[in-house]
Amino acid sequence: MMKRLRIERATGQLLAARPGAASTPSIALRAAQVPVRHSSSSAVEAEPTPIYEEDGTDHSRFPPLEKLPPLTSTLPSPLPERALQSAKLAALHARLSLSPKIPLQTLARTLVDPSADPSPQFNNSSLAFLGSTIINYHASESFMVHYPRLPMDVLYAAMTGLAGPAPLNRIAKAWGTEVAAAPGGEVDPGLLQFSLEKTGESVLGFGYTRTVVEKINKNNWQRSVASKVIYDDDFGQVITPPPQPEEEQPAAEEEKDSEFSNTSSPKFSPTSYGSSQTRELSEKAHANFVRAVVGAIYTHSGREAAKAFVKAHILSRHLDLERLFAFKHPTLELALLCAREEFDPPVARLLSETGRLSRTPVFVVGIYSGNDKLGEGSGATLEHARLKAAMHALKAWYLYSPGQGLRVPSDVLDDGVKSGKAWEPVYVDIGELISR
Repeated sequence: MMKRLRIERATGQLLAARPGAASTPSIALRAAQVPVRHSSSSAVEAEPTPIYEEDGTDHSRFPPLEKLPPLTSTLPSPLPERALQSAKLAALHARLSLSPKIPLQTLARTLVDPSADPSPQFNNSSLAFLGSTIINYHASESFMVHYPRLPMDVLYAAMTGLAGPAPLNRIAKAWGTEVAAAPGGEVDPGLLQFSLEKTGESVLGFGYTRTVVEKINKNNWQRSVASKVIYDDDFGQVITPPPQPEEEQPAAEEEKDSEFSNTSSPKFSPTSYGSSQTRELSEKAHANFVRAVVGAIYTHSGREAAKAFVKAHILSRHLDLERLFAFKHPTLELALLCAREEFDPPVARLLSETGRLSRTPVFVVGIYSGNDKLGEGSGATLEHARLKAAMHALKAWYLYSPGQGLRVPSDVLDDGVKSGKAWEPVYVDIGELISR
């Protein structure tokens, strides 16, 4: 789970953008329609220049939002220079307590989803990729240091519950992020912009695309824990290849689409607002916005500021790890665990009972290894109480923590040089127990 950060690619794409660069046909097309459009990174370095010169007037100050020329509506996203006039953007900057080093132009870029503007020079794809690697790194190292015995499946579930799309979506909404009805050049830069008609390019992560990804998705094939670590992403999910363009789709799929075109609506349609597809797009856009904010903080303020922001807004949230466990054969797994650790074989003992002959009996069973009690559980039957006691014993083993206030590997990068403290190795467990 603790994977190496590759940030040169993401930061280079952000900082290497120059005014007038046209890396995609869409940028060249917009450049032919309107004067030069500067990216957010270059707008910080360059001095403000006139945007509209059609009437021969030098606009040293940008016009108000309600007096923008009609040509602005042809752009897929607002001009970066308009970020200086957005009250919503300034309020969001102050609400997040961001450093003055982070310009409003970069914060406005974090609000542009790739589905709204496909150009990588004006959307938040590069910043979101950088932020996702930083968030996943700090979350994984925190779990591995504080809970060294967590099984990989539970670790993946914990990562999803803390840094996945759903929790990041709730964080973005808790920040008071407002959503634009539709993306466009006339939209206020302080609004989150994403399209409900197209998905856009997803944030790429580390991992490999399986050759049998279609069979896995359709037939729900079983995947081992080792294959998830090697092939899948940071959350143990299968990496799906990007969709093919419409002109490159096989003929069979085109016939199938045309066959059902009269009976089924498009997958992403504005008329289906509130459906599972639109909710998924909204959740993805909000999550990418949070990741892009972390990437912007790292780019402009450095590693320590990004780590402090992740710790304050993401790692500080409570996650009940006990609810993430699901045991199929708890008694067998507990017996194998005791055998591996050279403990005495576990024995179930009835501790107390009440109402055996009534309609609501309660039995309390304890699991003992020699004279040590490993777990205790209660249930309506003896078998149920025994299984709960075994599960409690396994949870007590897997949720072991060396304590609070432990140093994680990234702390050495922050205060190791300043304070001169040597790195103290953390506890590393022998590994999880595989009972199947």
